[in-house]
Amino acid sequence: MERIYTWWFDSSLIIARYFFIAGIGYLIFYVWRTKTFHKIKIQKGFPSTKMISKEILFSVLTLLIYCGASWLVFYCRKAGMTKIYLNIDQYGWYYFIFSVMIMVIVHDAYFYWTHRLMHLPKMFKWAHQIHHHSSNPTPWAAFSFHPIEAVISIGIIPIIVFLIPSHPFALFTFLTYMTLMNVMGHLGYETFPLGFRKNTIGKWQNTSMNHNIHHQDSHCNYGLYFTFWDRLMHTYNGKDNG
Repeated sequence: MERIYTWWFDSSLIIARYFFIAGIGYLIFYVWRTKTFHKIKIQKGFPSTKMISKEILFSVLTLLIYCGASWLVFYCRKAGMTKIYLNIDQYGWYYFIFSVMIMVIVHDAYFYWTHRLMHLPKMFKWAHQIHHHSSNPTPWAAFSFHPIEAVISIGIIPIIVFLIPSHPFALFTFLTYMTLMNVMGHLGYETFPLGFRKNTIGKWQNTSMNHNIHHQDSHCNYGLYFTFWDRLMHTYNGKDNG
């Protein structure tokens, strides 16, 4: 495990994960099956090639910042400052699963409140406006951030590795899920069935429609995984969710 868990390997995963997940979403919905999924396209128009190139450019810049943050985590781990552990038996599989759930819950709160911060007038102008240039986002917009926003967004990782005992595979699972949800939020297509948001479980799940509404009306739907914080803070807008 020690040989595999290196900064170079982790950085390669950070970049490859984005291009693999966002690339599959783009290939299926924007290239291969565009006509098939036309009915579930949220905004019927398509962004320009220039806009898509901009999304990729800023996402790559964000990923490079994430790689820098990864280096700091590895440095701190070698100095014995983190709670990263390599032997699953140290805490067991039940804790492994529980730790991933905790990471998601903690990140959901972190994302909501830092996202609200990004929408304060000065912060929006300095940083978050770059992301909202994608008014009709594609999967490539998942990490299309200004460097300031990129630094703030990766701040969840130090919180996790310094406070929560974390196995590298648990971190990988969490970050893969985060990327999937981020790509889904920017997919531009609503993949959940009509009325999903009205059922007991579905109303707590964020969907592509939710985040697409946010890109059109930046005063609502700040969450990433769930709608809990949006509902609690009265910033939820599900007007187009079936």
